[in-house]
Formats: sequence, C-alpha cells, structure tokens
Amino acid sequence: MNAVIKPCPPTISAVIPAHNESYGIETAIKQIAQILTSCVSDWEIIVIDDGSSDETYQKVCALANADSRIKGIMLSRNFGKESAMLAGLGHATGEAVITLDADLQHPPGFIPEMVAKWQSGADIVHAVKRDRSQDSMGQKAAAYCINHLISELGGINVKNSSDFKLLNRTVVDIIVQQLPEKQRFFRGLTSWIGYTEDYIYFDVAERHRGESKWSFWSLLELSITALISFSSHPLRIVTFLGAMTLILGFSVAADAIWSLINHQTVSGYTTIIICLLLIGSFIMISLGIIGEYIAKIYDEVKGRPHYLIKSKVGIG
Repeated sequence: MNAVIKPCPPTISAVIPAHNESYGIETAIKQIAQILTSCVSDWEIIVIDDGSSDETYQKVCALANADSRIKGIMLSRNFGKESAMLAGLGHATGEAVITLDADLQHPPGFIPEMVAKWQSGADIVHAVKRDRSQDSMGQKAAAYCINHLISELGGINVKNSSDFKLLNRTVVDIIVQQLPEKQRFFRGLTSWIGYTEDYIYFDVAERHRGESKWSFWSLLELSITALISFSSHPLRIVTFLGAMTLILGFSVAADAIWSLINHQTVSGYTTIIICLLLIGSFIMISLGIIGEYIAKIYDEVKGRPHYLIKSKVGIG
C-alpha cells in the first residue's frame, strides 16, 4: 500500500473577507500575492465572499483556477465580517495567518514587517492605525470613545486597533476551536488570549472606489457586542441608577417631613412629576441594559452555526 503524502502547509495564509468588492478584488489579490512572494516561499490567499450581490466570487474563482494558491469561499448569505473572518481562519492552513481587508485600506506593503516580527518570536502582530485622516470628525470621535470605553471597561487594549493582524498557528487554533461564542469581536479576542504580542503602525490608505460597508448602526451593533462580550460593567449602571433613585427618594421624603413639621404648605406637583420622570427613565435604561445581555444570551443558546458555506474553490 502506498503511503499518502500530505502536502506541507504554507508558511503564510492571507484571509480576506469581501462583500461586494468586485471592482477591486482582482487588484487586491494580485498585489497581496506579489508581496507574499517577496517575503515567503509558500503562501495561500483565502477570500471569503460574505454574501455579495455582485461578481466578487466569480472573479475569485477565475483567479483560483489560474493559481492553486488562491482559494475562495462563498457564504450562503451575508453573515457579517466577524463570521466571514472565522470562516477564513477555519480553512487557513498556514503556519501563520494574516487578516486584512479587501479594499486595500490595510496596506499589504506592511506584510513583510509583520512576518519579520512573527519570525522573531511574536505570536500576534497587531497593525495599529496611526492616522485617521480619511475619517470624518464624527467617525474619529466615535472610534475614540468606543475603543477607549471597551479598553477601560473590558480590560483589553483595542485603542486604534484594526482587523489587520498576523496570528500564529497556535493562536488561530485557539480562536477557531476553543472560543465558540456566537457574538464575536475579533480584535478583542486576539488581545484577550494573552500570547506574545508585537505592534506595527500604519496609516489607513485611501479607498480608491466605492464606500465603506459599515453603516452607523452596524458599527453601533459591533460596539455593543464588543462591550457586552468583554465586560459586565454596564450591569453595574443599574445598581448605580438604583442608588440614585434611593437618594432622590430620601431627599423628597425629608423635604416633605420638614414641611409637615413646620406646618408649611408647599406645592408638590412639580416635585412629583420630576421624580416620576427620573424614576421612569432609570427603569427603562436599566431594562434596556439587562435586555441587551439577555438578547446576547438568547443568540448563544440557539446554537446556530456561525456561517453556512454555499460554495468553495481551491479548497478540498
């Protein structure tokens, strides 16, 4: 019986989530492939089509048929970038995996520097945004507030972080096999693991065509998921609001007793209305915070898969 010889895994796998990126996906793949060739002897590129409505997957298939190192996965619908990233990590076979965007705003030219830091012993190489000149003032303010809030309350450093990272094979296996939660925040998970980290700094490149796929509401949803996934501090706001209500109640009661003792007639209508509005607001805010945690628990216990694959190219 002839022994089955398994092919050696590539040195580097590049994982690229893509959603409606047909206008630039070929340029991105060719540019990334060229840079990978210059720094490692063996590599693979895996593009995950996250439910695109254009010809993104068809163009990936054409490139994959011409070069076996280029591979594609088409999800059955749009599951979101976090799920697409997980699908790519689950199919990557490289000794290290680099995750980056398909729009080239994560400059592939920094890949050799990331590989060098990995070869020097880093298990995780974070690419940190040095400049946000492409963002509006509102986007900058929102990113600053959200990243610092998550970093301070969640105990993980995501300040100016991005999904542009290099992960050692050990780290990839941990994320794919040992962290099964449905509500995922990739940037936070890589920092939470605690393996040896190193950093490079880059300026966000200008988008050549199209516009960002992230809307205000999708960013807000990701921020809520990140905060709830890594911190229970929001629940303590409920306790704080309860304490404020108690203090307010004691203050109003003391004023009423004082007026009664001194036989002073005061109008309590305005006070009562203000108290009712404050207490009602506190109750609704508390229910909203608790509801967010319950909603995340509900998503977890349903046990549905992170993603469903409709088609593959270049992958057995």
